[in-house]
Amino acid sequence: MYIIGILKWKWEEIMIEKFEQTKKILKDQKQEQILEYPIRNKEEFVSEVLKINFEELNKLYDKAIKNEKVKNSKIEPIPYIEKDKLSEERKEYYKKIGENIIRNNEYAVVTMAGGQGSRLGHDGPKGTFDFGLENHKSIFEVLCDRLKEAYKKYNVYIPWYIMTSRQNNEDTINFFEKNNYFGYSKENIYFFKQGELPVLNDQGKLMLNKEGNINTAADGHGGIFVSMEKEKVTENMKQKGIKWVFIGPVDNVLIKMVDPIFIGICQDKNMLAGGKSIIKAYPEERVGVFCKKDGKPDVIEYTEISKEMAEMKNDKGELVYAESHINCNMFNIDIIEKISKNKLPYHCAHKKIEYLNKEGQVVKPEEPNAYKFEAFIFDAFKMLDEMAIFRVKREEEFAPIKNAEGKDSPKTALELYKNFYSNR
Repeated sequence: MYIIGILKWKWEEIMIEKFEQTKKILKDQKQEQILEYPIRNKEEFVSEVLKINFEELNKLYDKAIKNEKVKNSKIEPIPYIEKDKLSEERKEYYKKIGENIIRNNEYAVVTMAGGQGSRLGHDGPKGTFDFGLENHKSIFEVLCDRLKEAYKKYNVYIPWYIMTSRQNNEDTINFFEKNNYFGYSKENIYFFKQGELPVLNDQGKLMLNKEGNINTAADGHGGIFVSMEKEKVTENMKQKGIKWVFIGPVDNVLIKMVDPIFIGICQDKNMLAGGKSIIKAYPEERVGVFCKKDGKPDVIEYTEISKEMAEMKNDKGELVYAESHINCNMFNIDIIEKISKNKLPYHCAHKKIEYLNKEGQVVKPEEPNAYKFEAFIFDAFKMLDEMAIFRVKREEEFAPIKNAEGKDSPKTALELYKNFYSNR
């Protein structure tokens, strides 16, 4: 008991010292106001503050309030390969290359699953959402079915890396364990966490979330490369001999995570990366489109593209800027390593973010009140001279679930999913 008492006293002494260090850092950064709020776990609070890169955070805030505009760039259409226009002979050629890579255990899949299903009225990770199938399969199980199909075909367990978040990591792992990993190889499913950055209010100050911790937000899908490096995912892949990695979102129930033709195209063309596209439904569709920006592959957001450019057509009457980026991307392991060492830029978004006030009450703002900072995966394309763009059919590979109702909702995704599988 005496020794326990000594250890407890020593620990409390260390924590007091660390808290004083934290207070000094906050004062130096003009963030001491956060100490007036109801911090519910001092130990966790100290740990969070000591991890913050205030120099980087201050630069991001300064850029946000200055509302810096992107410099004018030379925008050009990007070449693409359309699946439907490939001859059967050419498809078979690419398919064999891709299948050899799969059979040689040189292929892996990463699913970005850090989000919650709150916008869908679902309490839990988005991947655990039941979108209406009669067998009540979750999104995770539907994705896993694709990997099980690949196992039956190639007799290879493709490693599946799932990026969670601090918020949903434990729930995601428990869901997989509860469902016995959906009959897939447990040894070939890995979980790693997405990075986070503090959010700042309109005055550039730190906030507390409803749990009484520093209010943070995920650092965007472009943060995946740094997370893969930090969590030793890239290292694990290299040890396994992985050469090609597919990275895609959790919320597309028609996502084709194992596509030997796509793999074969990237390999045959000596590309370090590739992206799948679908043709824009109409010129004003609110989607980012693949392009060449200042000679490099890129994605231009719908907010950046002019009406004239959006409606521009070629001599065949087709839209010139029509290749919608659906976030289904292929990367060579070498470029993943390079990207992770060259941090992608952060973009700022002004959002409505709930917070804890000084009285310990949760405030849900009606107007945007804070800045969150995200990296976008397509900013990685700028590091390449060329990339393979593979145009596929919307009805075969794109059924996202983002909204509770209307466009890209469980209802629309379910209909697309059923139509696709009824025609197979």
